[in-house]
Amino acid sequence: MKYLIKSLILDVTDSLPGLASIVCLGLILLAASQPGPAQSMHPEPHTGLVNTAGAVFNPVIGKGYIVDSAAGTVHVSNDRNGISRAVKVGANPTSIAIDTANGRAYVVNAGDGSVSVLDGHTDAVVVTLSVGAHPYSIAADSAAGKIYVTRTYSDQLMVIDAVTNNVSGIKAGSPDLLAINEKTHTVYLLSYEMGDLAILDAATHSITHTSVGMHAWGMTLNPRTGALYVAKIGDGAVAVLAHGSIKPTFIPTGGIPCAIAVNPQTNTIYVADYAGNSIAVIDAARAKVVAAIPVGNRPEAVAVDAAHNRVYAANTLGHSISVIDGNTDKAIATRPVISAPYALAADPAKRNLHVASLGQSAFAQISGD
Repeated sequence: MKYLIKSLILDVTDSLPGLASIVCLGLILLAASQPGPAQSMHPEPHTGLVNTAGAVFNPVIGKGYIVDSAAGTVHVSNDRNGISRAVKVGANPTSIAIDTANGRAYVVNAGDGSVSVLDGHTDAVVVTLSVGAHPYSIAADSAAGKIYVTRTYSDQLMVIDAVTNNVSGIKAGSPDLLAINEKTHTVYLLSYEMGDLAILDAATHSITHTSVGMHAWGMTLNPRTGALYVAKIGDGAVAVLAHGSIKPTFIPTGGIPCAIAVNPQTNTIYVADYAGNSIAVIDAARAKVVAAIPVGNRPEAVAVDAAHNRVYAANTLGHSISVIDGNTDKAIATRPVISAPYALAADPAKRNLHVASLGQSAFAQISGD
């Protein structure tokens, strides 16, 4: 099963049967629940969804947000005054988006089919919106005042009006991930397994269909160039859609590329290779891998601090974060975390990194340098 998971988090020293065949976080957790050698486990398994948008940062108000799916809360950390709090939301929160125009945080609650809307200044839940069963991913077009929510096993893309909180739907196939070009108000909708890519013109609701090939996993968009990048675990490559194009080209990376991020200032793409315990560095202008940086055990998320040219890898089974200098393409530090990290959000102003983890410790905040 692709999204709904029953997870038992293992210590990094545990052995996992058939590890080489496990792909990305949801499959890791499924494998962890299978019988095997004696294992040290957290006492309570939980059922929920996992999403690398489980951690986000709002640069306008200086706050980081991390979901705690098991507790049904969002951990809000104000990097400017050092105050943190847990805010109760709906059942099994899985992903968050920030509207930088109104300062609000929108939290997808996969367990009860809702979105909790948090005031950016008070952290209070100002409204809870029903969006339908199995919501999964969320993204904001702050310039247009629209929030988009995908729903697993549904052909509906839900649209929230950021001014009125009205919820509507667009028939858009069965997308999993979203990326938005806020300059053109174009919404890219990716289906994990088949690699179908729907390109939505948000103004007209017209949809163009293309494909990047089967088993596409992570997606990012360069806001400067408008190019879209999709990590493909199925064939060890990154698919590229140039701005305005619907025909992908491909950059071979090898391994199992399961997460992807971009530094728009350097036009460099960073890809987490789960199989190779490394981060592939792609020079986007040359469409070529120029380095492979060794990191920790089973990296599954990557984040970029473009202002300081720092890159961070979440080593899920290594229970650590690797800090990479983008100028030298070298890992310069390893930061331990208590539990398995799976989502990252950087605060360039304070040089902090907000980390979503699985297990008993659902969040962490560490130095980003």
